[in-house]
Amino acid sequence: MSKYVIGLDFGTNSCRSLLVDVKDGSELTSSVFNYPSGKDGVIVDETDPNLARQNPADYLIGIERTVKESLAKAKSIVKDFDVEDVIGIGVDTTGSSPMPVDKNGIPLCFDEKYKDNPASYVWLWKDHTSFAEAALITETAQKIRPNYLAKIGGVYSSEWFWSKIFHCKNVAPEVYNAAYSFVEICDWITAHLVGDLNPLKIKRSVCAAGHKAMFNNEWNGLPDKEFLDTLSPGLGQLPERLYSEAYSSEELFGYLSKKWADKLGLTTNVAVAVGAFDAHMGAVGAGISTGTLVKILGTSTCDVMIWPYEKRLNDIPGVCGIVDGSVLKGYYGIEAGQSAVGDIFLWFVNNLVPESYGKTQDEKFKNLEIAASKLLPGETGLLALDWNNGNRTILVDVRLTGLLIGQTLHTQPHEIYRALVEATAFGALAIIDRIEEYGVAINDVVNCGGLAVKNSLLMQIYADITNRPMKVSGSEQAPALGASIFATVAAGKNAGGFTTINEAQKAMTGISKTYNPIPENHEVYKKLYSLYHQLHDGFGTSGWNGNMSNVMKELLTIRDSVRRNK
Repeated sequence: MSKYVIGLDFGTNSCRSLLVDVKDGSELTSSVFNYPSGKDGVIVDETDPNLARQNPADYLIGIERTVKESLAKAKSIVKDFDVEDVIGIGVDTTGSSPMPVDKNGIPLCFDEKYKDNPASYVWLWKDHTSFAEAALITETAQKIRPNYLAKIGGVYSSEWFWSKIFHCKNVAPEVYNAAYSFVEICDWITAHLVGDLNPLKIKRSVCAAGHKAMFNNEWNGLPDKEFLDTLSPGLGQLPERLYSEAYSSEELFGYLSKKWADKLGLTTNVAVAVGAFDAHMGAVGAGISTGTLVKILGTSTCDVMIWPYEKRLNDIPGVCGIVDGSVLKGYYGIEAGQSAVGDIFLWFVNNLVPESYGKTQDEKFKNLEIAASKLLPGETGLLALDWNNGNRTILVDVRLTGLLIGQTLHTQPHEIYRALVEATAFGALAIIDRIEEYGVAINDVVNCGGLAVKNSLLMQIYADITNRPMKVSGSEQAPALGASIFATVAAGKNAGGFTTINEAQKAMTGISKTYNPIPENHEVYKKLYSLYHQLHDGFGTSGWNGNMSNVMKELLTIRDSVRRNK
């Protein structure tokens, strides 16, 4: 009899339930639920573009809707499908996305007193309101706890846990003081499924703790009281109400509560794995191994690698962290990424592309890709920086913004679109260069997520710019598949699952397509990458003091040469 697991993937705008056959990773059914709150699922503030919050009630509705729909579909597809054969659930979410809760683990936004206060909701990963607090955390750590920064790339980000909590304390003290604890949503959702929301009992994800909350066993867990009180008097009392241990996702969190089992039509024998962030589970769903860089391409990107304990690993400036067990037990997880990729293309299409390219968003994207694919590298004469939502790696600066140069009175939208795609590829190469510079060899690049599957132009440009084959994961839903893989291990062999992640990956993952670099394209892109680096260092670093008078004219020279030889 087949055994099945469910991967629950909570993204920026929607959540997904994926029902997977354990024996071979075949994806039986899936269901998507768009969050109803806010704008496309995100609570925003027109007066502050840095604010991005979410309503946790949307997650609970999403679980019920998507799981029940997936199970109903399965019963119509597989004649002898039985819910008794569903053995596990894995959960991945965005992050760092913490939320203030009371002593019982109930979100403060569920309280009438705070329902109109955005600080009482989930502080979504892309909330950048705490940029000043992040800078102060970095400055303070440099002075008195430099070891805290060494494992997170040298700079603390406004996307991360402590900067958000610190900002909440500063701007919404009524919420901060009412909160008993703060919980990442990857931990809160799994706790909800097993039926125990007590903040002191929740098995916290080491992925979230290590990459975003400066948790490290080298200094006995979370940052110490003296450091936190130096940031803000009283902040040092919070860790007592957080956690002292953190777990990798191979761990069993618990079993599905009777309440949720009845609600979903499942049994209480369903194992629930410890949660983690979408990118890290996506890396597992894409088949990550030593030497493989997995790129999760979506609204933003996250780049993930693993490195075995027995091999030397240097600290890498500018990455989002090196964390023991954050991806797999027995390995250090290395995380980097870009703050906006798909979001840049969406911004461009929704705001600047005329209806001559199509009336709907999908039509515009299709026609832009068709037109842009007819252009050769360098033909546009354009060059962009991919910082429309700040820089995550390697500069770690949310106050950086986008840039497009080289446009003339003849520039067309599809030329700009291609330049924006190229900019994200140049940013990806900057990350690859930094990781390899510090001794971590990258032998393969595997891509997953919607952009990798749907946008062949983007994948070819990435191959040409990096001069590396771009492999595409066999699953279009790698994070949900990764969550499913962890669910099989949490369930265990006796229940029909697997003993190790490696065993599960061999059975459940694969590659669907590979884009190989075109040598003549790479030669042109090498020249453009040099100019990109000039802009990158000139606008992104304080120590750069060069001259940029060559950039526009060199772009024209490259453009004219390409057009003459076309």
